[in-house]
Amino acid sequence: MSLEPIVDWASLEPSARATVLARPTTENARVVADTVRELAEAVRSEGDAAVRRFTARFDGVTQGDLRVTTAEIDAAHAALTAEQHAALERAVANVERFHAAQELAPLAVDVMPGVRCERIVRPIGSVGLYVPAGSAPLPSAVIMLAVPARLAGCPQRVLCTPPGKDGNAHAAVLVAAKLCGIETIFKIGGAQAIAAMAYGTESVPKVDKVFGPGNAWVTAAKQYVSGDPAGAALDSPAGPSEVLVIADNRATPAYVAADLLAQAEHDTKSHAVLLTDSRRLAEQVHAALGVQAATLSRQDILASSLPSIRLVVVDSIERAVALSNAYAPEHLLLQVEDPRRWLESVTCAGSVFLGDHSPEPLGDYCSGTNHVLPTYGYARAYSGLSLGDFQKRITVQEVTAAGLRDLGPTAVVLAGLEGLDAHAGAVSIRLQERAVR
Repeated sequence: MSLEPIVDWASLEPSARATVLARPTTENARVVADTVRELAEAVRSEGDAAVRRFTARFDGVTQGDLRVTTAEIDAAHAALTAEQHAALERAVANVERFHAAQELAPLAVDVMPGVRCERIVRPIGSVGLYVPAGSAPLPSAVIMLAVPARLAGCPQRVLCTPPGKDGNAHAAVLVAAKLCGIETIFKIGGAQAIAAMAYGTESVPKVDKVFGPGNAWVTAAKQYVSGDPAGAALDSPAGPSEVLVIADNRATPAYVAADLLAQAEHDTKSHAVLLTDSRRLAEQVHAALGVQAATLSRQDILASSLPSIRLVVVDSIERAVALSNAYAPEHLLLQVEDPRRWLESVTCAGSVFLGDHSPEPLGDYCSGTNHVLPTYGYARAYSGLSLGDFQKRITVQEVTAAGLRDLGPTAVVLAGLEGLDAHAGAVSIRLQERAVR
């Protein structure tokens, strides 16, 4: 496996700088979008039959019942060790604790005498949770989706995850789902799972919003159904996983290399970047990457993702933070002296990890924050998944007769500015002496 040489940022022309931090290209967007549209429409019109057909084509599995049975969940529970159960339980507890603290209190403000504005919170009625299992099962994704969905009070929570070659969902995924109170689970993966939840089938209930990570096909499916009034909303767009590490000369090279590789092993399109003001550290990380990569099991993925790792030497940590904000990474690791000092300067990142003892996998699994994060630069405008994503915030206003007499004329004037006579009339009719007492 080859590694790109270390890059000196100051020596690059502007065009070369853009290339250095460019994310790996993904599948042809037009081909993916066209294929996903056809697939989604087939699921919409044919239901379970289309789901089974696509599962046979893409997963190589012939399915009977799409829904996971109680017996399958019991077998999954027995398949895990006591240590594995304890790890899942601890992760659930930490994610619950952090997300429970995000609950919004009811809001009521008397903006002026006789005019009260409020905000109330209601759960989304039905949510679809997608848990991928392409190159690895992801019980952690179950926790990140199902815990806030339950805490938000969503009445119906549907989970889809791909079947393995044996036709069964992964045991750890099923155990995690049970721990999080998920009872409706289907062995369906890919874009067909998104379409099934968005439109509903004979087996799969229709949901109002779809959540969860996935590959380009899953993302395209989420975007397609979210653009259809008959479909379902999506949590956020996403691309391959990525990390950006900012490190100074006191950072530990082996730690930095391990953090870069932790993302590189996710996917062939994963992106990992180091920005450092120390040429010596960059050289040590380069050497450590080769040594550590040779010991890892996912060599087929690393063969594609490792050449995309970028080690970039900049003139200062200030420059590194500015470049990071422009890049807007999914994960940002600050392995510098007094990392909290730099946090105030961070404006675009999905999740930030401060200091040498905060490796990114803790956020993936069990620290408590959510690992469903904006990627591919979407952190410039999107946030990571939170309790609020599973809720609707509804505003309320209540005006007294006196409040209407005071504020109503303002609305009439503004309606006149916009040429909306009926708007003005709805207010002025109430301003008549007999209507407002």
